[in-house]
Amino acid sequence: MQDSVPKFASGFVRRHGLFDALIAEADMALQVLSGAVGAKRPNPADVLAPDAQALDATQKMHAAGLMRVNHVGEICAQALYRGQSVVCKDPACTELLLDAAAEEVDHLAWCGQRLAELNARPSVLNPLWYAGSFVLGALAGRSGVAHNLGFMAETERQVEAHLDSHLERLPVHDERSRAIVRQMKEDEIKHRKTAEDHGASSLAAPVKAVMRTVSRVMTTTAYRI
Repeated sequence: MQDSVPKFASGFVRRHGLFDALIAEADMALQVLSGAVGAKRPNPADVLAPDAQALDATQKMHAAGLMRVNHVGEICAQALYRGQSVVCKDPACTELLLDAAAEEVDHLAWCGQRLAELNARPSVLNPLWYAGSFVLGALAGRSGVAHNLGFMAETERQVEAHLDSHLERLPVHDERSRAIVRQMKEDEIKHRKTAEDHGASSLAAPVKAVMRTVSRVMTTTAYRI
């Protein structure tokens, strides 16, 4: 198992070419989708005892659906930021994107562990989510540093809203899922503020609307499939 995601910064692209960088990213995609990447930080749920009050079948199914949505969200975030970093020409911006991607790997691993505890599987559409998000990230990454970081900030802002809704919707006694989601939210807020502090621009309203629409399609589908 791999402890962390290596950083293929812009210098790698300059020395070896875009083709080699894409080959490296394809290998990373396989590791992410297979679950071979692991978290650097401990799972926030590890400090808790096993579920103090057993969830019934309906509650487990609902919790699993929400955690599968979160898992897909981390698949998308990982692909998005890595897609942006591959084409970004600013080393500092690339570093910010890859730092965020590294923490998203922690979230991905934690959600995967919780799904296993709930006897549930990740979304079967994860390869599609990853590929689409990587392409979207690569397109966004060519729009300049301010818009690149603006895309990151808006992504994190929308994720924060999703996580808030999940904290409201998770079963009351599902403290293990809640601990993971709370830490995820804290990290997403940090990512958004980092992007804003480094000059993120506000995206146009139509772009934000498209992002929300795509997100709704993803969350609705991932809850069940």
